[in-house]
Amino acid sequence: MTRANRDCDVLIVGGGGAGMAAAIEAADQGAAVAVLEAGTRPGGSTALSGGVVYAAGTSIQRAAGWDDDAERMYRYYMTFNRWNLEPWLIRRLCEESAPTLGWLLGLGVEMPVDGLYVSGVEDVPRGHHTRGSGAALLEHLLGAASARGVAINSGVRVEALLVEQGRVAGVVAQGAVMRAGAVVLATGGYGANRAMLAEFNPEIAEQDERWSFYFGSETSRGDGIRMAREAGAAVTGAGRLLVNASPGFSRDVADFHPPWLVFVNRHGQRFMDETWPYCIAGHRIEEQPGRRCFAIFDEPARAASPSRHPFADKLGVGDFAYSGDRLAAEVATGRVIAAASLDELAARAGIDPVGLAGTVTRYNADVRGGGDRQFFKQGALATIETAPFYAAEVHAASFGATSAGVRIDPDARVLGADAGSIPGLYAAGETAGGVLGERYVGGGNYLSNALIFGRIAGRGAAADARQSA
Repeated sequence: MTRANRDCDVLIVGGGGAGMAAAIEAADQGAAVAVLEAGTRPGGSTALSGGVVYAAGTSIQRAAGWDDDAERMYRYYMTFNRWNLEPWLIRRLCEESAPTLGWLLGLGVEMPVDGLYVSGVEDVPRGHHTRGSGAALLEHLLGAASARGVAINSGVRVEALLVEQGRVAGVVAQGAVMRAGAVVLATGGYGANRAMLAEFNPEIAEQDERWSFYFGSETSRGDGIRMAREAGAAVTGAGRLLVNASPGFSRDVADFHPPWLVFVNRHGQRFMDETWPYCIAGHRIEEQPGRRCFAIFDEPARAASPSRHPFADKLGVGDFAYSGDRLAAEVATGRVIAAASLDELAARAGIDPVGLAGTVTRYNADVRGGGDRQFFKQGALATIETAPFYAAEVHAASFGATSAGVRIDPDARVLGADAGSIPGLYAAGETAGGVLGERYVGGGNYLSNALIFGRIAGRGAAADARQSA
């Protein structure tokens, strides 16, 4: 297909972080670029995010006095995911993380040094927070794309890929054909598609929607994954998903749990420090019998719990699931069980009473002794000894950030079932699988994936389009 027969050189499906990063890079390579966005305006899940970018070896880290590099990030990332990821993808992610953060700063994105924090469980701060969060970051991307002449078309849902003589040559959108030298799929994940969630994450989808609700862009329906599969793409990452620990009281993300809670499984046994971060907590609950547990506490703890999380401003927490008033209201709905004794509580919740009694006795002794000897939990610990006693069911909950997607190589080319690349087709962000593992390494993991492989896809698609003209 000659350039004269094309509507553009590079066509990008999806206008979130991955799509806009691809558009900017493709335009900088001299390509004529068009973006088709299904929503009423670009943004996707990036605009709804906290704007945290996970990166190593950055100028911001150096300014804060931290010595870090891509190799350390790679080792941490792979070890945390038990090496169950393709090394070539993760190596590329880590190597491109600092250059991508520098690229963002060059576009005017503000990431103050005091916004750098330890976003996972490593001992080096790699979470770089954007001033103004994801909405501000997205606005800078939009401005840069517009300044480069990228044609951004909102309210256009792409229906299928156009494949001619074994090559992706454009798309079909709203019944019309749009031709391009190369196509980048950046449509987000499948969080808003219950059928696809059931296919790739059946154990989560089988839960009540209290624990598998969607919190993100309503356009993230797995369109890119579906279209790529129809063109012969392989899918990877099934079974992986970002999960956190939630009592399911609302559709707010309940990442933070006060230290006076005690989590027990149905055998009445503790299995974690209840304040562990969300990149660990949800997965520990998944490993318990029935994939659930109960948060146990008593009346003095409930009554003393403030209406807002004590560190709400620092943590960015809105609704506090464990406020005293909220818990009292949930007792009235039946979603928190109240009982006059631990035996009665165990019977009503389906917890082994002997195990629960032993756990509470040991825990109370630890609290009186000055510390948690089993899991070394820090914070304001409290005994559980004054009725009424309470149990709130807590699950490993999904709020829509997905991990399965089409398989790509380190150059963001979409791979088929034969592991060969599909000519003219690229993917990035949640549309692509393989980068996000069975464990979420820390805040910024999803956004870094989107921006890094979005940039790579844009550069590759522009070169591909030139060569095929």
